[in-house]
Amino acid sequence: MQFEPALRRLDRIAGGRHADHRVAVSDDPRVVRSFRSVTVLLAIGFVLGIATVVVALVMTLDGADVGLAVWMRCLVVLAITTTLFYFLWRARAGWYWAFRRLQLFSRIFPIVALVLAAIPGLYPFWVVTEQILFAVLLIGVSDYLQSDVMRAAYPKPER
Repeated sequence: MQFEPALRRLDRIAGGRHADHRVAVSDDPRVVRSFRSVTVLLAIGFVLGIATVVVALVMTLDGADVGLAVWMRCLVVLAITTTLFYFLWRARAGWYWAFRRLQLFSRIFPIVALVLAAIPGLYPFWVVTEQILFAVLLIGVSDYLQSDVMRAAYPKPER
């Protein structure tokens, strides 16, 4: 692939000390099924993010002031989902670091989303609802990634 050298440079930045550790891609049907489920959940999250942008745009065009916090949330959700898709893609190629980042961020982002949703007056109700749905999707992603079969497919590298 002609883009692989550029991707490897990006991987070194994102992967840290384990950027060069690669595992054999498992053909275990449970691993394949888990990755498929994670892909579907992230795709739903991306569609949810696009829908949030569309609603904010329509409201703005109708004269409503949706506020900077809503626009920032829209952009952040799309950026997070795009990043998670990159990690998923690289993890499916066997890169340990990408699997670990996917595990980590699918645990952290739901907490952040729920904490922000709990701040009174920060977001309108429809954005709070989006935050909660986004968090639930990422909790589902985390659930798949924390399974014994997935952790066994990506063993921790030796020091």
